[in-house]
Amino acid sequence: MIAHIEEHRLRVFENRVVKRIFGPKWDEVTGEWRKLHNVELNDPYSSPNIVRVIKSRKNEMDGACSAYGGGVYRVLAGKPESKRPLG
Repeated sequence: MIAHIEEHRLRVFENRVVKRIFGPKWDEVTGEWRKLHNVELNDPYSSPNIVRVIKSRKNEMDGACSAYGGGVYRVLAGKPESKRPLG
């Protein structure tokens, strides 16, 4: 599974990207442009959490790999049975 520190880094990256996509917000109280707060990102951005998507796809991949047996594991783990020919 994804470590806690990696989850935090993914959330920070996701928030940074969404802030860049939606840009600054006009604050009517101060009359100035300001950056979006993390709490405000959930309103216009209704896509699922990036960590949840990665975990669900990893689980799907684990299920698909187990259905094919050991051959897929060797490919994903990078353990070839023999050497490649020269050239």
